Formats: sequence, structure tokens, C-alpha cells
Amino acid sequence: MTDSANGGESPLTAPRIDSHVHVFSRASSEFPRQTSDHLPAEREEPVEKLLGEMESNGVDQAVLVQIGGSSLQYHAYLCHCLKEHPGRFRGIGLVPTGIHSMPEHMDRLADKGIVGFRLSSMGGPVDPLDPVDVRNCTTYPIWKRAAERDYVLWLYPRAVDSHVVPFLLDAFPQVRVVFNHLMVCPGEGKLSIDDKGRPHVDVAMPPMTRYSTMGLKVGRLQENTRGLHQYENVCVHLSGQYAFSREPWPYRDLADWHACLKFVFGSTRLMWATDFPWIVEDPGYARLIPILDELLPDLSGAERADIMGGTASTFLRFPPL
Repeated sequence: MTDSANGGESPLTAPRIDSHVHVFSRASSEFPRQTSDHLPAEREEPVEKLLGEMESNGVDQAVLVQIGGSSLQYHAYLCHCLKEHPGRFRGIGLVPTGIHSMPEHMDRLADKGIVGFRLSSMGGPVDPLDPVDVRNCTTYPIWKRAAERDYVLWLYPRAVDSHVVPFLLDAFPQVRVVFNHLMVCPGEGKLSIDDKGRPHVDVAMPPMTRYSTMGLKVGRLQENTRGLHQYENVCVHLSGQYAFSREPWPYRDLADWHACLKFVFGSTRLMWATDFPWIVEDPGYARLIPILDELLPDLSGAERADIMGGTASTFLRFPPL
């Protein structure tokens, strides 16, 4: 990072890290995965394709996020990529919820190089006025194990779960948490696939769930390098713009929300990501390299270096290349 309190890297030495991508192989006995109309068995988006895009665009490292099933065997390709390219990637897995062996599942994947786990449902009360006891949330064992073993939690909460998240953050302040895709929490029935085969979320921006997830501290009126968000263990992805915008690249209708996230979190808790492979056709990987210049044109060089890789490098503990 560029902040001397967070590693002391200069803008010239901070790596460029794509902090949320998906890769997957054709479904096979070697690399089984869950299939769907969106992800048919014959489709593949191999790690070699991602590496080609990274090489062409000066991206040093990336976070590979599991897709296509939560069982151990479905993680075979992700674990293969981590083994074949040591130091190049961090891996985020999935956990089947509602089973007794959730912590053991996490540990077994961690032994294969996985550093964190993605969650959508929090498993708490649906009514925001109901009392919340996090010990009754179905994901409580996941949060507890993450706290015990220093795993990262990768959150893409449903809107119905957004009010539960602050209770879990309060209960587990030591857990490193990354909110995916602009801190948007998709509503029931609002996720679809567009005509380019990309996820699309029908949501008003800025998202209404910000009242649950933003977590501003009372009385902190001045921006500083650490931001205003009360949970200092939380970072947010600047990614997935194509899924929420009603405009083509550079998605200028999302500029105000990017500015809000920058004001609240500061550059040291924001991470740039492309959401490969959904962006390869439109707008193209290369057009997401300058997206910060389009949507946050007033960033300093140090702030830009943070968001483009410094934050991810420190927060996710990437090894130096």
C-alpha cells in the first residue's frame, strides 16, 4: 500500500491486482463442476486465458473465486490453478451451508491453498425488526472458524440479509471481510442473465441496502486516509459495474456511488477488480484498466495505486513476485 502505516509501498512499487475473477474448465472427471444453462458442461474459461489478459494489461496477480458448486470435488480446478501458479493467485472457495462439517470443509480447502470463503445468505432472521442473535445464524460456524483460523470472508449478501451483516461484523471484528461488487446486495428475483451471457442485477443505485451496510460512525465528519466506515476490517470491491449500470462503459451513472464508497472507505479499503470472464466481450478487459480514471477522476496517484492493487496486496497478504 501507499500508506506508510499499511506497508509503506510507493505508487511505483505497488502491484496491480485483479481482486475478483472466475476461471473454470470444461466439466470432466478430473475437474467436475456444477453445470447450468448459464454454465453448460462444455463451456470453459481457463486460467491461461486470464493470464493472457493479465499479461497484456500489466496485471500482476489476481483473486480466483470459485464458481460451479460448493462441494470439495468441485473445487478441483481452482486448487489446480493455485498449485500450478504459486504466488500468482489467492483463492476464494464456497461452503455448503446447513451441514455439521462446515468448519472442517473450510480447513480442508485451506490446506489446498484457499484463503477465504464466499457467502451470499447469512442465515439470519428475514424481518429486520426481529432480534438478531448471531449464534442462531446458519453461517455462524463459518464466521467462527474464520475468526479462529484467520480466513477471509467474501460477501455478496442478498438484500434480505443485509441487516444481519452488521451484527456479524460486530461479533467478529477480527475477521477480514470483503464486500463484492460495489457493496450491492441483490434483491429476490432481481438477478438475471443478459443477452451477452453476463449476470445482470435490477437494482436502484445507490442501493437501498446501504442503510444497513454502510455503518457510518457518528461524529466523524472529516474524510481521512482510513475512511469513515466503522468496521476497519472491511474492504469493498469496485467491480461488476456492467451488472448494475443502465449505461454502456464507462458506466457514468455509477460515478456518484463510486465517490460515496471512496469517501466512506478511503482508498486503503477499496479494491479494483474486473469480474473476468463476464467482461471479456463487453467492454473488454483492457477498458477496465482505466475505469478509475473515468469514475474517480480526482484520485491521487497514491490512492489509485492503493485501489488498483496496494489494498489487495496488504489485506489479502499476497506474496511479493
